[in-house]
Amino acid sequence: MNKVMSRTVQPRPRHRPPTRRDTRRPGGAPPRTAGRPPATLAQSPRTAPRTAARQPRPTDLFADRLLAVLSGQRPVHWMLRHTAGRAYDDLARLAERGPLRTRGSRGIRPVVQDIGYYVAGEGALEVFARVATGDRLRAMAFRLERGEDLRWRCTAVETGPV
Repeated sequence: MNKVMSRTVQPRPRHRPPTRRDTRRPGGAPPRTAGRPPATLAQSPRTAPRTAARQPRPTDLFADRLLAVLSGQRPVHWMLRHTAGRAYDDLARLAERGPLRTRGSRGIRPVVQDIGYYVAGEGALEVFARVATGDRLRAMAFRLERGEDLRWRCTAVETGPV
């Protein structure tokens, strides 16, 4: 008697793609080291590794974020976790007046034209930016402080004409 065993096809689990390997399990990839990255199939020994994209500076990031709020493109609460102290209250008061909103100029958005900063101390930057809206220039100044968690937060913000 010859037994015929029928094999049932089990569907693959849907919680992860079929080609993914879990590195936490035994037999997975070795842990990464701080030295040279391991060679991959896409990178042959003859080609130079690609350089990582340059991270934007916190001064540039915060200038763009504050401009988005003060020009009415983003709500004030978008900056809540990026501010500390009275800066959020000051930002809410400024945004209410809308100092960098474009009036009557459709399609023209304000842009940060120039940024400069002064290192006020260890972990503190005082930043000034020139904001252009068409042919009009405005000034924006803000202070950034690095917290214990190594994240930059805005602690003061002001706007004014140039």
